[in-house]
Amino acid sequence: MIKKLKYKEIDFSRYSKCLDQSLQKNQYAKKEVLDVLCESWELLIYGDYEFVMPIPIKKKLGFRIVIMPLFCQQLGVFGPKSNEEIELQFLNFLQKNYRIFSYFFNDKNLITQNLKKKKNYFIQKTDYQLLRKNYFKGRKSTVKTAQYLNFKELKAADFLDFIKSNFKGLDKKGDMDQFFRYMNFLESENTLRLFGSYKENDLTNMAIIIDDENQFSLLGLINDEQYKSDNGASFLIDRILKEHIHEKSFNFMGGSIRGIEVFFKSFGSVLQEYPVLENSKKDLLKNFYRK
Repeated sequence: MIKKLKYKEIDFSRYSKCLDQSLQKNQYAKKEVLDVLCESWELLIYGDYEFVMPIPIKKKLGFRIVIMPLFCQQLGVFGPKSNEEIELQFLNFLQKNYRIFSYFFNDKNLITQNLKKKKNYFIQKTDYQLLRKNYFKGRKSTVKTAQYLNFKELKAADFLDFIKSNFKGLDKKGDMDQFFRYMNFLESENTLRLFGSYKENDLTNMAIIIDDENQFSLLGLINDEQYKSDNGASFLIDRILKEHIHEKSFNFMGGSIRGIEVFFKSFGSVLQEYPVLENSKKDLLKNFYRK
């Protein structure tokens, strides 16, 4: 049986224990991360925190709507194993009790009932030389031609102007403000890493990385377009993999846009698909008076 808990009703020690011991464990579902990224959130539980499912909530025109927050890629059902029957119970409860604009499950959830899928690309911890053999031929060549660039680790506070000037995809000021709040949070948690590629003294590209236990996750890849021909993005990702893939896996955190997908695949990454529940604004309005 599924039960809904408001934020103040959640036993966070049990919630964290369930996440830590779950097959689907990921960084997005951590309490501290959800507290930063969500306007508010609550929790669905099965049994005595045997399985859990965090639900991000945002108020629109006085109504509470389920909507995935920026920079939160996968939530869904977490528990000791994958269980399609239990996941279906969570899905049915979600659809009956919430107004849903968007909700993303995780790549280990089995549920597929009338759900679309989004793409993510991932590289397991491995030996760099073995990984290099799986690079696309064109990527190997591009990386090789960019070896005149220099690789440095950066401090976030020194490069905020570069981020503001070159970050693509965040058109709203509020979205950029949220991005910097998230960066500040990650820095306070000692999980923020920034790497840059330089052409002589000029920063050409920057990778913003979440360093979470045994995994690197690519939060942002920022490129100065005037140096596009120098292939700094390829150089930068390759160098990070060369330095760290033997000790940490690498999560590209996306890949549904064709050009970006090909770029991520070209480093020998593997596809991870995850189910998503999305409604158009029109469909949402039809069900606006649901509880």
